[in-house]
Amino acid sequence: MTYCAAIRLNQGMIFASDTRTNAGVDHISTFKKLYQYGVLGERFMVIQTAGNLATSQAVFTKLQQAIDQRHESSLHTVLTLFDAAQMLGECMREVTELAKRVAGNPNSTAFTSSFMLGGQIHGQAPELYMIYPEGNFIRATRDTPFFQLGESKYGKPILDRSIDYDTDLYHAAQALMLSFDSTIQSNLSVGMPIDFVIYHNDSFTIPNVRRIEEDDAYYNTIRHRWATALRDTLMKLPDCPDGYWQG
Repeated sequence: MTYCAAIRLNQGMIFASDTRTNAGVDHISTFKKLYQYGVLGERFMVIQTAGNLATSQAVFTKLQQAIDQRHESSLHTVLTLFDAAQMLGECMREVTELAKRVAGNPNSTAFTSSFMLGGQIHGQAPELYMIYPEGNFIRATRDTPFFQLGESKYGKPILDRSIDYDTDLYHAAQALMLSFDSTIQSNLSVGMPIDFVIYHNDSFTIPNVRRIEEDDAYYNTIRHRWATALRDTLMKLPDCPDGYWQG
C-alpha cells in the first residue's frame, strides 16, 4: 500500500510520498514514488504514484525517455500542465493495455496505477491534477486544495480540519507530516522514509527532495507534541452531565 498527498496553496505547493511497497508481510521493500521534472527558471513538475509498481515504473521510464531523446512532445515541452496531465494519462493507458495483452487478460485490474501531477509553467498559475487509472483526471481548486493517493483515510481528517487554500505553507507542511504519522500509526503497509518537496509559487526552481527518516529529529518532535496535545485535550474536555449516558 502507499500514501501520497499533494497540496496546492496560495503560497506554494507541497508533495509527500511514503516509500514502502508491500507484497505480503515477508516482502516489504523501499521504492521511490515521487519524481521531479523541470527546466530551471521555466517549469517545475512533480509526479506521484500509487498502485502497480511495474506499471508506475514503466510510465516513468517512458516519460523520461521522451525527455532524454528530445521528443517533440515531452514534459519539458508541453505548453500547459493540462497537456502534461493528458500526456501522463495517455502514457498510463498504453502501458496498462500492453500489460493486459501480454498477460492475456484484457479485463484485469491488477496492472492499474493512479498518479498525481502538480507544478507550474512560466506565465501560468500553479496547478495540481489527480489522474485516475482510466487516464481521465480532475484538477484541484481553491475549495479542494489537496489530493491523496493510496491509504488516505487515516490522514485525511487532519488535512480536512487544518488545510485551506490560504493556509501558511509551512503550517500546511506540519499538518501533512502529522497526516503521515497518523497513517503510519494505523497501517503497517505505509512506512518511512517519506519524500517531501516544498515549492514556492513563481520560483521556477527544482527544490531538493527532503527524505524524512524514522530518526528525523524535527519529525519526531512534531509527532510527539501532537500526541501529547491530543491526550491533554481529551483530559480537559467537559465532564458529562449527570444522567447523560442513561439517555
